[in-house]
Amino acid sequence: MKKSKPPSRRAEIHQLYQVYAAGLETLSARALLTFLHKEQKELAANEEKAESLIDRFEINETARENSSMTFEGFLRYMESKECCVFNQAHTSVYQDMDQPLTSYFISTSHNTYLTGDQLVGQSSLDAYVSALRKGCRCLEIDCWDGPDTEPVVYHGHTLTSKILFKDVITTVGQHAFEVSAYPVILSLENHCSREQQEVMAEYLISILGENLLIAPLDHPTAGDLPSPNDCQDLKYKILIKNKKLKRQIETEDAAEGEESANEGEEEEDEEEEDHQTKAKFWSPRKAGSKKKKKKVVVAEALSDLVIYTRSVKFISFSHSRDNQNCYENTSMEEKKACKLLKASGSDFVEHNQKFLSRIYPTGLRMSSSNYKPVEFWNVGSQLVALNFQSPGLPMDLNDGLFQDNGGCGYVLKPAVLMSTQMRFDPNSSHHKRKSTYLLLKVISGSNLPLPRSGKALDPFVRVEIHGIASDSCRKNTHTVKNNSLSPRWDTDMSFTIRLPELCLVRFCVRDQTGILSSEFVGQYTLPFKSLKKGYRWVPLQSKDGFSLDPASLFVYISHS
Repeated sequence: MKKSKPPSRRAEIHQLYQVYAAGLETLSARALLTFLHKEQKELAANEEKAESLIDRFEINETARENSSMTFEGFLRYMESKECCVFNQAHTSVYQDMDQPLTSYFISTSHNTYLTGDQLVGQSSLDAYVSALRKGCRCLEIDCWDGPDTEPVVYHGHTLTSKILFKDVITTVGQHAFEVSAYPVILSLENHCSREQQEVMAEYLISILGENLLIAPLDHPTAGDLPSPNDCQDLKYKILIKNKKLKRQIETEDAAEGEESANEGEEEEDEEEEDHQTKAKFWSPRKAGSKKKKKKVVVAEALSDLVIYTRSVKFISFSHSRDNQNCYENTSMEEKKACKLLKASGSDFVEHNQKFLSRIYPTGLRMSSSNYKPVEFWNVGSQLVALNFQSPGLPMDLNDGLFQDNGGCGYVLKPAVLMSTQMRFDPNSSHHKRKSTYLLLKVISGSNLPLPRSGKALDPFVRVEIHGIASDSCRKNTHTVKNNSLSPRWDTDMSFTIRLPELCLVRFCVRDQTGILSSEFVGQYTLPFKSLKKGYRWVPLQSKDGFSLDPASLFVYISHS
């Protein structure tokens, strides 16, 4: 058997191979097992595992017959999913799916119908398909009266284009469960007349059929919402999130009953206030002019379809504690939510242990930009809504979190957010926890994409930790000049992390374009708990979240 030639590329992997081959032409199964134990921290691996890797990745028959691995086989193994930085066990649903809905972060989209900005952007059915294929489980539908009694979906008070409500529901019905069997929530921002709401209800029933949840489940956890998996009955189900008419507990005369049914339903909720903000920005009225807002009263047919996700106005944490039911949820604009989490983070955490809360971007984000979602996940908000059509850091973090648990759109909140035994405040710097020490070596890059100019990159790598404020930080490697194909950094970084279960790690490659300027090349984000130890490759993604394969980083990870 010929001795393999030293490679011109991937020298860093060849050096590793030579250390464990110990001067021999090939790597024995026993030496490979030592590598798995010592470097990859795969302590459960045995000789059978090492031999199976040789069978899978070695194509040289002589080496395979001798239960050994050539460098080419070792390189195939090192560049395979086996050595991806993302724990492959997390590419399937592995978490407990029998907890109440409140116990999960749920992938949530804002203004789902838009493909661009909030003022003149296009509304598109494809935007719903795209969100669902990304694992989104809570979609927003802005509903307005349309001609010929056909409700339409668009961004009210703006020049965004309109699509038919029935077409949106048809599209949702076709694609809702392509990538996940777990329930989809349709968050209706309902501005329709009673007549057109009745049309909406007809479409929801006739188009969604058996997938539409129309009655409460017979689930055992009284006082809690059902689980995504509850009795298997919420799987493949679509829930309607909207206001609901109040029912009388005691028998009263019809007049009083009608008054009570509508009581509170005409109050502006936060999303309606948000629409008014946009309307004022878009078409300001003359000073002193006032126009009374038309009140929307929920049609009974639509109200009847609201089961576990009834929208109510948020007043205060104490009011919710004393008055809110488990099947009622609130929506809150980012600025108000931000004030609350800074003023009373532990109350916010406690609130989200019992109730679903949805956070959405301020109406002043005219370009459909996004806030950073991490601080709202840190208080346990389940429905942290982002503009999926707007790439950038917030969507990278969202994609990073929700690739966990098989990309099913539901990620179990960590115990620190669910414990009733201790009050947790993410703003506090005093957490009685033993810190985790992350040691990370950024070794090299491979096949980095060239910019449009075709000029080779001057790349550096930025590693970011996104978690509670005291854990969040970032560190850079030095810049390698004029090398897109195989830049080498060999940069060691260390991070001290108090709450790793709330952390996301983001690897970002940037091109140094000036002394103080750089441009995005590619990134990859994943939860800290999904990081694999040892020598790993990091698959890079574009600004839009698409794979840049074969572009990757090669890193070494250790933590204790």
